[in-house]
Amino acid sequence: MTIDLDSLAAQVERPDDDARGRVREHLGALTGAPNSYGRLEDLAIWFASTQGGKAGTIAPIAAPRVVLFAADHGIAAHDVSVRHAGWTAREVRATLDGGSPTATFAAALDAPIRIVDIAVDAEPDAFPEHVSRDRIRRASAAIDTADALAPGEAERAFQVGMDTADAEIDSGADVLLLGSVGAAATTPAAVLIGALTGMDAAAVIGRGSGIDDATWIRKCAAIRDSLRRARPVLGDPMRLLGVSGGADFAAMTGFLLRCSIRRTPVLLDDVSTAAAALVAQRISYRAPDWWLAGHVTPEPGHVKSLDRLALEPVLDYRVRGGEGLGALLALPVLRAAVDLVARVHPTP
Repeated sequence: MTIDLDSLAAQVERPDDDARGRVREHLGALTGAPNSYGRLEDLAIWFASTQGGKAGTIAPIAAPRVVLFAADHGIAAHDVSVRHAGWTAREVRATLDGGSPTATFAAALDAPIRIVDIAVDAEPDAFPEHVSRDRIRRASAAIDTADALAPGEAERAFQVGMDTADAEIDSGADVLLLGSVGAAATTPAAVLIGALTGMDAAAVIGRGSGIDDATWIRKCAAIRDSLRRARPVLGDPMRLLGVSGGADFAAMTGFLLRCSIRRTPVLLDDVSTAAAALVAQRISYRAPDWWLAGHVTPEPGHVKSLDRLALEPVLDYRVRGGEGLGALLALPVLRAAVDLVARVHPTP
């Protein structure tokens, strides 16, 4: 499978500037003073620009959807995370059963979840068919000594990401929340971010899932060795995903790029989604205009990547975990901002 990244990049357009102007006027008319609602105004203006249209207002957010790409990573065998073998599969099952924090928050916010098992290290029948039908492989290889994916697998995962975006948008989603589920995922995320921003191993990583000093040292060494393998392929985003990312990162990159092409806003979650966003930005510099950072984690690489993407996080609650939690926490804030325009009108 060959994917023409240049052709995809050419399809990404900028959001609607006219819609921005109309919403600015509406917000100013509410109080007669600019910036009365602070960051809420920025969020409302951004969302309006992604909706476009001719009307002077925008519709409330009615159909948010959460998409989680689940995968295991071979680097976990180097003991770089407090989450060990089997954690990813258990978290997927808990979410499917409605018992995980992500499932609980999503239900409260009326945001259905789609989980895509793209590379979980589990038996083929571990999850329902609709969850695992697009699995590329069982876990990635350890990226400090081998390529994460075999030839062609990055392209396949990238296509799954695009197809998933199309399915959600075609079913009526008006905003998508992107997250990932995977033990040790912050390690390949740190490698991608380090390679794309020029940060070294010690600067790009934090405590991830809550690791101790000894684990941090092992993780730092693994990232150092992985960065040596990543830097020679920086000029080829797909190759970079195959060497230093994994199936989940390739799928998230395809998902983000396709959402930008389809003019659909995305709420980013943790450092893994930010790493995929950086790769997508390499493909199309316009793509980040369609994304919003739900929150920022304590990971130094996350802070750096959002700065490179020119995205200001909605929240900073020091939430370390991924699984879409940060994006879900930001959703009510975005909804409130949109409602200022969609439901509140100036007094005659």
